[in-house]
Amino acid sequence: MTPAARVETAIGLIDRILGGTPAEQALTQWARASRYAGSGDRAAVRDHVYDALRSLQSFAAMGGAGGAPAGGRQVMLGALRASGIDPDAIFTGAAHAPAALSGEERAFVPPVDLPPDMPDWLLPDLCASLGAALPDVLSRQRQRAPVFLRVNLARTTPAAAIAALAEAGVVAEPEPLADTALRISLGAGKLRMAAPYLDGRVELQDAASQAAVAMLPLARGLRVLDYCAGGGGKVLAMAGRQAGMELFAHDAAPERMRDLPDRARRAGARVRQLSGAELARAGSFDLVLADVPCSGSGTWRRTPDAKWRLTREGLDSLCVLQSQILTKAAPLVRPGGVLAYMTCSLLRAENGDQVDAFLGRGGWSEVTRRQFLPADGGDGFFCAVLTRDS
Repeated sequence: MTPAARVETAIGLIDRILGGTPAEQALTQWARASRYAGSGDRAAVRDHVYDALRSLQSFAAMGGAGGAPAGGRQVMLGALRASGIDPDAIFTGAAHAPAALSGEERAFVPPVDLPPDMPDWLLPDLCASLGAALPDVLSRQRQRAPVFLRVNLARTTPAAAIAALAEAGVVAEPEPLADTALRISLGAGKLRMAAPYLDGRVELQDAASQAAVAMLPLARGLRVLDYCAGGGGKVLAMAGRQAGMELFAHDAAPERMRDLPDRARRAGARVRQLSGAELARAGSFDLVLADVPCSGSGTWRRTPDAKWRLTREGLDSLCVLQSQILTKAAPLVRPGGVLAYMTCSLLRAENGDQVDAFLGRGGWSEVTRRQFLPADGGDGFFCAVLTRDS
């Protein structure tokens, strides 16, 4: 594919995504239907699409959309201008290229003041949640997220993992945010064929998520439940940090845990999955982790289409669900035990407000809490560690 053909493809995909199709679904369907596109083409188109979604408002403004609803053509025209690329070199009207620029498009002068690339209705919430950190967060949300690895301390050390990855052509370095975290600086595309990944010495996981797990009071002999386990990243991170714990995983949607058995085998961890009925008979736990469903606002560098799909009604529903999960998880903790509440959100309504409301019910004390921001090194993330009164 020519550079112009890649841009034309991105325009069509952006239009589909703005019409409601999730980005990953649109890209996957296109790749399956476009056997002519090589791996380089697929990667380039993906980069175009995700870069555009991260900066959707500002690219649309630079492309001349003005106050009208943005379309893929305006967004990609703005993306080229933002990159310093002459749009006439791409919008040529040749085969598989975007149609040539109109006189109006060519003469358009982009505005100096660009929109924040965030849903208008959400900005007041973000401002109240982040304060002076808001401009930096907005800026970083327009950038691609780093690729982080978690070193499985049960299998290797960070230094040994770095050396083994280098042999496979993957260059990684320690990430200060977490003692288990490595940041890939070169060769990320080779990771899934690298021996340290295949044999469970390293796993993909954001650095802030790893740092949150490091906040937990893990010890040999503890009975630990990951209550919203999903793919199992947190419970496997706990297994890698501390041996000799009895580990359990539960999720309200069990199909989300379908990859956990294979991931656990690769990591050398033993995790027992519990259905709802089994959980009801399982007794109490020393530590319950609730990494609850949330807006994902801390991860929007990775899933930028999600920020454009979120609505006020959707956020309010998530907050209700988060409170319900805390209510259900709390009785599973033994007296004197620990409840850890986590989200990948930047919003106070999902984080501190939820914890404060829960503590206000009585019977619990706070040990610590932390809001991680992209400036810390990883994604936006929140963790609060609470203890049940004896």
